[in-house]
Amino acid sequence: MANVSRVAAFFDLDKTIIATSTSAAFTRPLYDGGLVSRGDVVKTAVSHALYLMGGADAENTERLRKQLSELATGWEVDRVKEIVADGLASHIDPYVYQEALHLINEHHELGHDVVIISASVTEFVEPIAQMLGADHYVSSILGVEDGKYTGEISFYAYGEFKAEAIEELAQQYDYDLGRSYAYSDSVTDIPMLDAVGYGTVVNPDRSLRKLAAEHGWNQLNFVNPVSLKSTLGARARKLPQQFAATKDRIAALPERVASSREKHTEIRERRITEGREDHGGGGAKHSSQPKTGSIPIVVSTITDAIPIVVKDNPKKSAAIAGGIAAAGVAIAAASRNRNS
Repeated sequence: MANVSRVAAFFDLDKTIIATSTSAAFTRPLYDGGLVSRGDVVKTAVSHALYLMGGADAENTERLRKQLSELATGWEVDRVKEIVADGLASHIDPYVYQEALHLINEHHELGHDVVIISASVTEFVEPIAQMLGADHYVSSILGVEDGKYTGEISFYAYGEFKAEAIEELAQQYDYDLGRSYAYSDSVTDIPMLDAVGYGTVVNPDRSLRKLAAEHGWNQLNFVNPVSLKSTLGARARKLPQQFAATKDRIAALPERVASSREKHTEIRERRITEGREDHGGGGAKHSSQPKTGSIPIVVSTITDAIPIVVKDNPKKSAAIAGGIAAAGVAIAAASRNRNS
């Protein structure tokens, strides 16, 4: 009997499976463990806010990567692993998207391998992948010498490198990429989405929605961060019926891809004829619009940093937090008005 190639589902991690970034989520535990200063906390909170509000584009992702590699220089690897293990339940578990958990469970029920592929570092990604029950993971790798981080990045799981890692995994585990799946919220993961037969964008901004329409990719909205522990007993409820609908949509993807690309070509040719688009302007610009749905998490991220910055003074913390919350409401209203 001939061997049948296997199917895999590749998931981005930050803002796809979890409603935050791993580097920002572990800032408080790293501070409590004496590895980062109050100034580092402020920089991380601001970078994370820009990441959430501006989208996971190349500039914002690179900012977080550079900041982490600089911060980590000289840290003891074993100490970081200990801090991450202790902080997993309180700083990652509450932010897991319920919709992502359902998808992971559905793919496993179909016999698919689930692979987490993230630009975050191994010490963050590995325990999260284990917590989620993933079969494999791909992560960025920091250089280590004498048990301490050197500040160098040995492998950066980002952009084209993610696609290359997927192809290597396909060879190693005999995955049929034409029948495999990928999920991501980020425009920087286009190579990853292109590497498989069935790409899906999660919580896309305007530019990513346009790209998804051009490629015929599915679009999903994840809106319900939950505690993984609280959902373990309920994850299988109604999943067979939900996945039947998903399978129907996936079965229609090849036809939708062809139809979507044909429609996009017609629209672009008409715009060129009418002088509304340059001949070289067919690709979607990768500018990100502020995401209103991210505002509560932005407010939470900055608010969590306040007690550290003001040395855990309750009165000052409450006053600053109130101002940030009010600003968040104003930003959300302005964003809705701009997009309406």
